[in-house]
Order: sequence, then structure tokens, then C-alpha cells
Amino acid sequence: MADNIYVTKSFLPPIKEYEEYLKQIFDNCILTNQGKLLMQLEKKITSFLNVENFQYVTNGTLALQLALDSLNIKNGEIITTPFTYVATTTSILWERCEPVFVDIEPDNFTLDPAKIEKAITPRTKAILPVHVFGYACDVETIQKIADKHELKVIYDGAHAFAARYKGRSLLDFGDITTCSFHATKLFHTVEGGGCVVKNDIVNYRLNLAKCFGHDNDAYFQIGINAKQSEFHAAMGLANFGHLEEILEKRRIVSETYDSLLNDAVGRPKKQNGLEYNYAYYPVVFKSEEELLSVFEALNAEGIFPRRYFYPSLNKLSYVKGDFSCPISEDIASRIACLPLYPDLALHDVERICLIIRNVIGKRAFNYSVSLKSV
Repeated sequence: MADNIYVTKSFLPPIKEYEEYLKQIFDNCILTNQGKLLMQLEKKITSFLNVENFQYVTNGTLALQLALDSLNIKNGEIITTPFTYVATTTSILWERCEPVFVDIEPDNFTLDPAKIEKAITPRTKAILPVHVFGYACDVETIQKIADKHELKVIYDGAHAFAARYKGRSLLDFGDITTCSFHATKLFHTVEGGGCVVKNDIVNYRLNLAKCFGHDNDAYFQIGINAKQSEFHAAMGLANFGHLEEILEKRRIVSETYDSLLNDAVGRPKKQNGLEYNYAYYPVVFKSEEELLSVFEALNAEGIFPRRYFYPSLNKLSYVKGDFSCPISEDIASRIACLPLYPDLALHDVERICLIIRNVIGKRAFNYSVSLKSV
């Protein structure tokens, strides 16, 4: 019987390459506290992104919390998207701020800048959009709004590593952009995350904050332990040499899906100027019922896509406020991500597409029309 196919499968480098880095750890006996391998990985990523300041941290959730803390955003409102993973909202709540949900664009499912200004109040401290699935937010318009109202901009770029917009890393916008190197991401360090920080003083504060707030025996501020270990950095270094290979293989799988599903499901629209990273393969079905029927048929064959992202976060029971986000709620009910990873066999992609088309019928539908009418 064939192995199950899950929505993702973590890339692992040849074990010999990882062992070479492990040998350095065992020789040095330095396991954490900003070790040699960690500093080497930070330098590689900084150069790859072509940014001034990059901080490697424990995970993408802590990266968001550190971003809010280092920008001194406390006890206020943060405008954000309801269509994302729950960690985006959780980080806002954890820092004792209030999420204010603004609906998404119908074409690429990122925060709709046309709806931001109506949500701004005297208590608004920041805008926190998400480059969902690696598609770019409208960074120019969002920045103009932020400048006009003197607000900070923090981008959740958990999906955006290796994506570029108009020749520039998609992580190089706003005051801080965070990223995730979780095992499910296209580039991973098993667990991990990072922050790209524009301002040098903010970068210094964030660096202190991730190290308990002190530098050796000099204590400057409240901090937390968001340092990463040498073992995680070793995985990142081993994987980094395969990044171009990973991106190319993901592109081939994605374009195979495109060719087989182009008239059957809805897809987000890529922005002009975006060099996509093939982070996910999201598809929009005609209805939630159709999605569930497709899941039932795929699951019966040992194939397990996932509902990214469900439910729309404005519907969370523990979030205060009543926010109308009909586009997010609609999309969240009928979107899923299909399996996508470098060594996914193309004949399995064909099998997945055949099952989907058999369930929904070989017909086209204009999903954007229904979205824009919501």
C-alpha cells in the first residue's frame, strides 16, 4: 500500500551534511547562547535577504511578540487580518493588546488596505498584516496609511521567506517583519523564527529582549528567553545549501497543479512584481460542501490536504469585539492547501488532481465574481 501523502513533508538534508555541523558542536561543547553556528546562520540569512538587521529566534510566534515589545506597543489596538494562522492573533493578545480585524482582499486574501483607515481610532498603535501563503500585501499603500497616522507596521512574514517584491525581499518592509522556520516551512531549522528590523536602536532592544534583557552582567530591560540552540542552527545551515533546489522542485510541483486544475478551482492572484516562493498551494472550492466532499475522497486514498485557514479569526470566542469580515469568513469556509513539498511525485500530483476533478466535475467557475459580490 502506498504511503500516506500529507499537506507537507519536511525537507531533510543528507545526514552526513548535518553530522558535519554536529561534530563542530561536540568539539566546541557550546550548545546555545548565541553560539558560532547560530551567528554563522544569522550572517547567511542577512546576506541572502540583503537586509541590515536580522535576529534569529526560537520560533515565529515569539518573533511577533518580540516585535511588538521592542516597538513598545502595549495596551492598544492593532489592526490585523482575520485570515491567517492563530499565532498572529495570539501574539497580539499575549502582549496585552487588542486585535482589530479588517477584512481581506478578494483576489489574494491579504489585508485590504482600502478598509484600514475606517478601523483606526485614537487607541490604534500599529498595523499587523500577513503575507499570507507568500503573496505580497499592498506594502506601498499600507505604509502611506501608517505614515499618515503615525503608526508602526509589523508584517507577519511566516510564509514569505525567499519571496521578493520588485527586486526586494518581501521581509524587508515595515518597521519589523517576522518569519518562521518551523519544520513545515520551505526553509526550516526544525523550530525557529526571525525578525528583520529596520531601526538599529529597535534592533538592539530586540536583541536584548530575546536574551533575558541583559548583556553579560549588565541588566537593561525586561526580557525573555527566545534564543535558539546550535542544533537548530546546524539544521538551518545544512538546509541552506539546498534552498535553490527546494524552491525549484516546489515550483515544478505547483506548476503541475496549475496545468491540471486551472479550470476547476479558484486560486489567489499573484501581484505584479512578486517573485513567488511557492510556499503553499491554496485552492478555493465552490462551497464548503464541495470542499468537504473533496476531503472525503482524498482521505479515502490516504491523501491529507488541510484547511488553511479555518475558522476566520474574527470568530474566535476569546476575542473581544464584533468584526464584520464577510470575505474572510467566506474564503475560510472553502479554501484548502493541497500537498506540496520538494519530493512529491508528479504522478501523485496527477492522482490528486484526478480525484478532485472527479468529485467536482470538469467544469469551470468564476470564484472571484462571487467573492467581490460579498
